Amino acid sequence: MHAVARAPKHYVVFVAIGLLSGFMSGLFGVGGGTVIVPLLVLLAAFGQKLASGTSGASIIVTAAVGVISYAAHGQVDWLAALLLAAGGVIGAPIGAQLLHRLSEAFLRWFFVGFLVVVMISLFFIIPDRDATVPMNVWIGIALVGVGVVTGVLSGLIGVGGGIIVVPVLILLFGSSDLVAKGTSLLMMIPTTMSGAWRNWKNDNIDWAAAGCIAVATCLTTPLGAIVAGAVDPQVANWLFVAFLVVIAAQMAQKAIRAGRAGH
Repeated sequence: MHAVARAPKHYVVFVAIGLLSGFMSGLFGVGGGTVIVPLLVLLAAFGQKLASGTSGASIIVTAAVGVISYAAHGQVDWLAALLLAAGGVIGAPIGAQLLHRLSEAFLRWFFVGFLVVVMISLFFIIPDRDATVPMNVWIGIALVGVGVVTGVLSGLIGVGGGIIVVPVLILLFGSSDLVAKGTSLLMMIPTTMSGAWRNWKNDNIDWAAAGCIAVATCLTTPLGAIVAGAVDPQVANWLFVAFLVVIAAQMAQKAIRAGRAGH
């Protein structure tokens, strides 16, 4: 267990990280790990593994609050989330197994390419706020497949499911952006719980930090969801693209480092 004595300022940092990540989660339908992990490393001197484990534990609460916020307005597709989660649970162990067999630099550059395609597409496709995911057997199989791919990439390069699921539901399945975000948050809960269990067993969670972050996200996640619903769909797309630019830049930087390490 990571119970260490800390100055009050450290808890202020944890709360601030939680407030920011909670708002981002509610606004974009992502878990918030892309915010929490780098900030814990930068501001709280956490190691990468401890930051990732702590982030995963706190995201369970964040995603649950986000789901409630979106579900209150009927913006969660429960069946689609279940199918995506089923695929994610299958894919995550596969990604972990492949981790040492594939080039990390290549995988990260491939993902950056995927994000670029998504960003360009979002400029041309404006989601219909009244649209839901149409469901039949083939779409159900496709959703499981998307979940598997999401789980594999999560296991390989540590990307959160929302970064993949939200744009895929909008671009390929014609979903409303709000339904995509609410469904993405629901899909994350079982997969994140599985990861948190493993990190707990490996002593990679700082529970004090995770608790502070989780409580803080409860305040701002609903606010982010409200803002997501209030802004125009086109503006929502632009905001999501701006968020993806930051993620792509982080991935490109890590890909360059991985390439240098490989040489």
